[in-house]
Amino acid sequence: MKILMCRPEYYGIQYEINPWMKVQQAINYQQAVSQWEVLYQTLLSCGAAVDLISPIKGWPDMVFTANAGLFFQGKIILSHFKHKERQGEQPYFKAWFQDAGFEFWNDPTASAPYFEGAGDALAAGNKLFVGFGFRSDRYFYEQAAYLKNSELIFCELCDPYYYHIDTCFCPLNDKLAIWYPPAFTKKSQEHMFKEIEFIPVIENEAKKFACNAVVLDNHVVLPANCPQISSELEKRGFIVHACDMSEYLKAGGACKCLTLRID
Repeated sequence: MKILMCRPEYYGIQYEINPWMKVQQAINYQQAVSQWEVLYQTLLSCGAAVDLISPIKGWPDMVFTANAGLFFQGKIILSHFKHKERQGEQPYFKAWFQDAGFEFWNDPTASAPYFEGAGDALAAGNKLFVGFGFRSDRYFYEQAAYLKNSELIFCELCDPYYYHIDTCFCPLNDKLAIWYPPAFTKKSQEHMFKEIEFIPVIENEAKKFACNAVVLDNHVVLPANCPQISSELEKRGFIVHACDMSEYLKAGGACKCLTLRID
């Protein structure tokens, strides 16, 4: 698997666009750098190939590359960020994808529906679980012609603390996923439950972003201090790698948010 990451050179909480973010809650910069490096090295040790995009001053959330786009059937679906605080990242990510030789499915305009990339779209086999309700518009998925032949599973988010689907849901393979059910509307829970087998995550570990995990074959890289779900995964033969993500949780992100699969 190839992954895109961005070093946290300019990372910090400079605004508030989700309930986790508090400007007065300072980031420990050295700790953030160390945590990112441990995650980076862990992914490499699990067999991932990692490309890096250069961080740009003034765009502290570029470190959360998951939201830059979605690799889909060989091309990139470019994101259209909802908040102006992140919209300035778009041209830098687009330029990186172009330079890396990627083709695009779309080219968002200012009036396009919002879509925040792999933060709101996760594949399990030939099914694409798509999140909407806070950052991405349901209409985006409905009007995208290139998605018409895909099996879309619409997942409505209802808790602002879990504003992207990758904060509360993670497919482990095409048959099994972990999730935090209260993050979804009852209707979506019922719909999703018919599509894949689930391992539920307890509330305390959901708040530590246990579902914000990176899956590399039978390796699962997730935030530290999530013993219950780690035990459940190990019982099923997965190898769990716990990484301290405390400085990124302050901004509402963790392992998965810091990565974007690009193959």
